Amino acid sequence: MPVSVTLIRKIAEIDEPKLKDIFMAILEEMERQRAQWEESITRREFLEFGKKMEESFRQVWNSINELAQAQKRTEEELRKLIGEHKKTRSPLGGLTVTLGYLLEDEAFKALPRLLREDYKIEVDGRLKRQYVADKDGRLLEVNIFGHATREGKPVVIIGEGKIRLSKKDINRFIQGKLKKFEGVFNEIFPVMVTYMISSPGVEDYANKKGIALYYSYDF
Repeated sequence: MPVSVTLIRKIAEIDEPKLKDIFMAILEEMERQRAQWEESITRREFLEFGKKMEESFRQVWNSINELAQAQKRTEEELRKLIGEHKKTRSPLGGLTVTLGYLLEDEAFKALPRLLREDYKIEVDGRLKRQYVADKDGRLLEVNIFGHATREGKPVVIIGEGKIRLSKKDINRFIQGKLKKFEGVFNEIFPVMVTYMISSPGVEDYANKKGIALYYSYDF
């Protein structure tokens, strides 16, 4: 018995290529063996067998539809979770910015003393946040900026605060800030402040890069 057109059409609608190939291979095998079966079994037996096969395909098709519906429900739930995550992330992002500002605010007050004691650097005036023109004339926001003197020579302090400092943060600070001010000032003294480091090697990494690192508890 030839396979019904309706069943072939349904198989053609399957999105999954591997599953479609399996069904088509089964149909091709059925057609190939049909002549052999008709020689060995009666017409009635063949018709009954064909009906059973088509019913089996219908059951598989129903299962596919059920799986598709379940997948849609899963995707919808996932979209809801992503939406909730975005809503949660927004206030957390604001909290992170606030904590970063608080860290830097404390650094403004404590760094003049720490730099004097540790590096004999005397800050002129006060440290602050401000926009500074880089070597290309673009204004970049510098989180910690100030002029100072070290053994009678002018020094410009450029710094940044990170809640949890990592090696990537140090590299971004070097490439995104320090490199862009090369040639603008005679001498730059880089500083980073943090609440904590992300791994044991971060402090040594900062020192190797010539960056003075201070923790919030130093303040």
